[in-house]
Amino acid sequence: MNGTTHTCPGCGRHDLTQAVPAVYLAGRTAVTSRERDAGGAARTVTRIATTALADALAPLPRRPGRALGGLGMLAAVVGIGAFLGGRLAEGAEGDGAGAGFPQDTGPDLAFLDTVAAVALGVVVFVAVVLLGREAAFALRTRGRGRAEELWSHGWYCHRCGTVTFHGVPGEDRVPLSLQGFRERVWERGGYGPMAVRRPVTGR
Repeated sequence: MNGTTHTCPGCGRHDLTQAVPAVYLAGRTAVTSRERDAGGAARTVTRIATTALADALAPLPRRPGRALGGLGMLAAVVGIGAFLGGRLAEGAEGDGAGAGFPQDTGPDLAFLDTVAAVALGVVVFVAVVLLGREAAFALRTRGRGRAEELWSHGWYCHRCGTVTFHGVPGEDRVPLSLQGFRERVWERGGYGPMAVRRPVTGR
């Protein structure tokens, strides 16, 4: 063992061992792309691309997805459009009545108020669901500090594909599979059952 690595008890070598936090960070890359939002406007979006190994070594589960937020944005755009359309239609009817001429208002646009109300309901529903998911996630992972403390003492062997804890009282220096490492770390944080429901799928 040298000053910056630990010998893997599985293969007895240290040349391909690396601290788990370093492996995890190396497997996460910021990717920037140009996309269009629900209104058609171009925007720059930055996402984190994560390798299978980094995902397997994560100290806590992935945050809840926000794909539902796209539906909320679309509903907001539709709702605003319907509301403004209804107000413009009301303004046109009022102008015709004030002029004293027979009105030919065209199609009945009263349904736009209903569309706006439904769209508002969808926006509220999406917001409640997303906030509820975030609150539940924060509650389940409130012990993440304990998990990250144990996680930071893990050393990954690229040759064996196993993880060993070093310098942790009460933890044996037994090589663990990626799934075993995840279960041990997540259990320390109080969200161990999630490791069973979300098993490691790749390396």
